Amino acid sequence: MRSRTRTAALLTAAVLGLAGLTVPQATAQAPAQAPARVTGSAASPPAGPAVAVAMGDSFISGEAGRWLGNTDRYDAGRNGTDRAWTGGSKYDPAKVYGATGAVGGCHRSDVSEITGAPLPGIDQRINLACSGAETVNVLSAAKGGQPYNGEAPQTDQLAALARTKRVKVIALSIGGNDLGFGQIIGDCAYDWYFRRLCWKKQAPVVEQKLPGVKAKVAAVVDDIRATMRTAGYADGDYRLVLQSYPSPITGGESFRLSQNDSDRMFKDGCPFNDRDADWAAYTLVPQIGAMVKSVAVGKGTDFMDLKDALAGHEVCALGTEQVGPGGPDPREHEWFRFLDYTNTQGTLEESMHPNAYGQRAMGACLGLVSAAAAGRYECTQDWFGNGDPGQMRIRPA
Repeated sequence: MRSRTRTAALLTAAVLGLAGLTVPQATAQAPAQAPARVTGSAASPPAGPAVAVAMGDSFISGEAGRWLGNTDRYDAGRNGTDRAWTGGSKYDPAKVYGATGAVGGCHRSDVSEITGAPLPGIDQRINLACSGAETVNVLSAAKGGQPYNGEAPQTDQLAALARTKRVKVIALSIGGNDLGFGQIIGDCAYDWYFRRLCWKKQAPVVEQKLPGVKAKVAAVVDDIRATMRTAGYADGDYRLVLQSYPSPITGGESFRLSQNDSDRMFKDGCPFNDRDADWAAYTLVPQIGAMVKSVAVGKGTDFMDLKDALAGHEVCALGTEQVGPGGPDPREHEWFRFLDYTNTQGTLEESMHPNAYGQRAMGACLGLVSAAAAGRYECTQDWFGNGDPGQMRIRPA
């Protein structure tokens, strides 16, 4: 029988770990110097290779791309779900995240949205996004931006790219960490264990923060636009796509197990009360999406609504299963990483992020939006795609 004290301690660590993802942390490295910014306006964009750029936080950097579904097996290859497995009991996160795979790293995966998106005519895909980034880490230094993980602010990195390469697509996912999304998830998981509801205390905090976060996201968009104009680009020379966030959990009525079943945490990795899950899936995620959409409309950028893009494949969703020794096909089941509160499979940071399948679906969405006329779109699964994460469709949002 599990020790209640030990479990509470582990959940406390999980709360602190998830909350830590939302606060830019100092590193042992000296802060990288921002590239010099060109003043004035260049005549035209450079004639270099056409590139697509990802900017923002963990939902676009590729966090959790290491995983092909979830399993309760903690050793060896974890029933084929762990792409970092090298044999025996050895794992190498660099297989997936390259040099960014350390705990607290940017976790830019080899299957990130920008990497897998079908973007005809694009010669290079460049991932500047970093897990844990807030708006202040995307803003240029001239606008008060701050380095993160030893790297210059992302818009300063974009400025350097835009002067030597022809930027055609910029995909931006930002705002969730400013809002404290990781803290909310961690707090709600903790409250489940003690049979308390978290939404009543979290909802007013979110309501209070949203206007300020909206202003910060809008400032990032303005800064990116100004940076591109300085590099010689007109606004119509490239696509700037703001994207919302998919919900990692479904509403309470659609969980596999009862909220009173201990395996909702110990096996399934989704320790949330039904009413808290309802609030997260049906209020919180739509609120964030509406905020991002309002910025896109106000600033004249593209908008990609991912709110329901991974619906039916959330952690613990009714109709999904974890992967066992003989299956099922993980592609048809969970597209998010479960909450690994014991931190025994990979890292806690990966919890509640789209896995390799979820990232493939988001990449398919980006390809569709980039190929469509400028505008605002909602991306959902193509039900004729038989569960293939590469088969998505869009409609006006």
